[in-house]
Amino acid sequence: MISGLFILCTGPLTGEGNYNMASNVPRILIVDDEEEIRRVLTHIVESEGFKTLHAPDGNKALQLFCFESPDMILLDVRMPGLDGMEVMKRVKDIDPDIPVVLITAFADIQQAVEAMKSGAHDYLAKPFDNQEVIRVVRRALTEGELRKNLKHLISKKDDRHVNLVEYMGHSDIIIGLVADVHRVARSDFSVIISGETGCGKELVARAIHGASPRCNAPFIPFDCGAIPENLLESELFGHEKGSFTGAESREIGKFEIAQGGTLFMDEVANMSRASQSKFLRVLQDKALFRVGGTKPIAVDIRFITATNQDLQELTAGGMFRRDLFYRLNEFSIHVPALRDRREDIPYLAKRFLDLANLELGKMVTGYSDEAVEVMMAYNWPGNVRQLRATIRRAALMARDVITKKDLNLKRAFLPGLAFTPKVQGLSWRNASLSEIVQQSTFAVERAVIKEVLKYTGGNKAKAARLLRIDYKTMHTKVKKLGMSLQGRNHEESETGQ
Repeated sequence: MISGLFILCTGPLTGEGNYNMASNVPRILIVDDEEEIRRVLTHIVESEGFKTLHAPDGNKALQLFCFESPDMILLDVRMPGLDGMEVMKRVKDIDPDIPVVLITAFADIQQAVEAMKSGAHDYLAKPFDNQEVIRVVRRALTEGELRKNLKHLISKKDDRHVNLVEYMGHSDIIIGLVADVHRVARSDFSVIISGETGCGKELVARAIHGASPRCNAPFIPFDCGAIPENLLESELFGHEKGSFTGAESREIGKFEIAQGGTLFMDEVANMSRASQSKFLRVLQDKALFRVGGTKPIAVDIRFITATNQDLQELTAGGMFRRDLFYRLNEFSIHVPALRDRREDIPYLAKRFLDLANLELGKMVTGYSDEAVEVMMAYNWPGNVRQLRATIRRAALMARDVITKKDLNLKRAFLPGLAFTPKVQGLSWRNASLSEIVQQSTFAVERAVIKEVLKYTGGNKAKAARLLRIDYKTMHTKVKKLGMSLQGRNHEESETGQ
């Protein structure tokens, strides 16, 4: 069921043609449950040189809107299922500037007023006059284009602001995330951003910085997992000339470079305990010493950290300093995986195809119905980053539209993991279906966890990340399933992996 901003495109989007995204001629989406009305309106509109898209119901209209981005909508008010007023509300939640003209056979003033208050550009009554339809369509297209141009000019005045809805999607989940970002941005709280690799944690951090009083100062990203431990301190704190072999001049570190602004420390869980202690000292004293230096240097920085692990569970397990965690966790934001907000896939797919066309100088016009099915069903283990890379590659390979073959999406398996679960448990002659399912689930879950722990060398933290469950859940399941706790020392020695 579709509610609020939740627009889920599932199943094949059959109808008039594939998902066309490239056209200089204005395109008008005609939505009416009566085929004859759609045919008449199509004739009127296309006789003026415009292109048309057609939907017989509200759900199909929302699907086409996701992938096609029409320039305006002619929308019947009374339809089975989602009526026109509800469709318009959801469309306006996504794009407030798109012109929507409502059409109804019940031309009473009260309904017209209600429609205009709800955001309709205009109102047409059945039976309608052909010239009146053309006049309303032309006026709606003109005013819609003016609004878009004005919005574009305003947005260009300050490119520091990151519009998360534009970059991440329009789902209820993202709207809630945006609310959290704006709630914390004006404060100076330290923020922990959690989420899987590729889900957009740095984008969220940039949005917090861009909406904060520090937006005119630097935003410095730093990947704690990309720097060897022996170089991490120098990278963060800087060093004095001659402080170690090869230090031929004074270098300032990321802390000083971010002075007055925001330091975004990605994968902070990868820091060693020694580095965590030095980081904590900077947080407490608001000052640092360069490597080899003797003079304290005051720093004024907002810290935003990110992790693809459950930092709270790592802290509880003694793998991350508790006092540092409390300092960093003044506010937390979780960025959901793409598979948990599939309703954003249509919007992101169109956006990434537009970008790919621009980069590659191509005119790939959209997606086949089969390609849409594949994208909506796929789990996207690499999240938005994988989606963009997949569409970019598909756009390079495609001719007119992106097909299932162009996407080349295959089921993702863990490297080196060749395990296929089989139904196990009680004989059907001796137990009920629920008992068989329960026992089979227990057996399969135990076999999977055992196989993954074998693959990770007994590292339960790494196994939890591969299975996308938190660290505490992994421990609970290991105990519940009666499995050996082998590999504990190995696991704790590899914290932060």
